[in-house]
Amino acid sequence: MAISSALIKELREVSGAGMLDCKKALDETNGDIEKAIDLLREKGLSQAAKKSGRIASEGVVEAYIHGGRIGVIVEVNTETDFVAKNEDFRAFVKDVAMQIAAANPKYVSREEVQQDDIEREREVLTQQALNEGKPANIVEKMVEGRIDKFYKEICLLEQPFIKDPDTTVEKLLAEKIAKIGENIKIRRFTRYEVGEGIEKKEENFAEEVAKQMNA
Repeated sequence: MAISSALIKELREVSGAGMLDCKKALDETNGDIEKAIDLLREKGLSQAAKKSGRIASEGVVEAYIHGGRIGVIVEVNTETDFVAKNEDFRAFVKDVAMQIAAANPKYVSREEVQQDDIEREREVLTQQALNEGKPANIVEKMVEGRIDKFYKEICLLEQPFIKDPDTTVEKLLAEKIAKIGENIKIRRFTRYEVGEGIEKKEENFAEEVAKQMNA
């Protein structure tokens, strides 16, 4: 079918992809804009994977303070200073800082988690499963599943994105790489919370941040 320029323009506005890529996607999906969006995302994620090995030594350090109670400093790298000044990139970095404030990850990725910490968690989970009366032959599978959940709680990239729980921070990152066209790395972060480590009345500031982000 003939693809109208209006349909190409509509897809471009929704996806942020180039005009030629939008036309090709619409041609391949017979003008179905929803399928074309999915196709562009699939191709973009594939391209993002290819860029992931490229060196990213530029970027920004973002500071985010929530209500004077939680503070985050995060470094996110790009390949060029030009992209580091890009408005879309800056918005992504701010979202990452707010994610850290709200979800309180301990690491960027599971590769950073110390093996000793994993083994300690594995021992605790194994004992929990045994205490629940689970048969020994399925305890190992249960523990592996719970370890995977443990990673998703403590690793930033594996956490559900606070503004859209149906996606993860890692997937959001890949989409930004595909859209911007350069490799992007969340390198490191530090999170501070008032009174952290001091015995006090429990207040869930992270939950408060999450609520404000979704407001």
